[in-house]
Amino acid sequence: MEPRLKKLISIASPAICDELPQISRELRSQASGVLDQLVELLYHKNGFFAFESALHLFPVCSRKSYVDVESWNRADSWRRLYGEAISGYVFFAEDAFGEQFGVGAEGVVRFDAETGSVKEHSSNLEQWAETVLDDYEYETGYPLAKEWQAQHGPLLEGRRLLPKIPFILGGAYDLDNLYAADALTAMTSEQISGNRLRTSQMSLKSN
Repeated sequence: MEPRLKKLISIASPAICDELPQISRELRSQASGVLDQLVELLYHKNGFFAFESALHLFPVCSRKSYVDVESWNRADSWRRLYGEAISGYVFFAEDAFGEQFGVGAEGVVRFDAETGSVKEHSSNLEQWAETVLDDYEYETGYPLAKEWQAQHGPLLEGRRLLPKIPFILGGAYDLDNLYAADALTAMTSEQISGNRLRTSQMSLKSN
């Protein structure tokens, strides 16, 4: 394993799942290239938390008590709300606020559920790990996650920090604007908020 991925694993929590990861044929068909690197990473540590739970890397696990790569990327789950915008990506990790990291043919991308935007992040997982390690406060939302947990207790598995007022609508990146929510609820709620904003902007432009 390459050095930056090895470093990230070394500072992360123990593996979320103690099973060996088994990637289904269906999931493999959704992405190529970097997905093989993800499988290798999961063989070394099958899911983990890092930076005081701000970064969550999903395991591949048969136990239904965990949010895992397979269930998270189901076509009939939150992904159906975003359609072609996220086609071809397998999402494998998330930051404190539920922004997604995904792998596709061209490398690693970052997906913002509030705006529905997909942005290129890095060319492979080693570069992804390097970027996260070099700027973990921005990449993972660590400072706010740490502060929030100091006041409210640990951020439990399957939950992320959701803004009461969406960031895209001017919500502040501070503790008063954050609450812990189910990760799936966070994804669908942010999508609805983003749609409302875009509808509002289109209305203003037409007037």
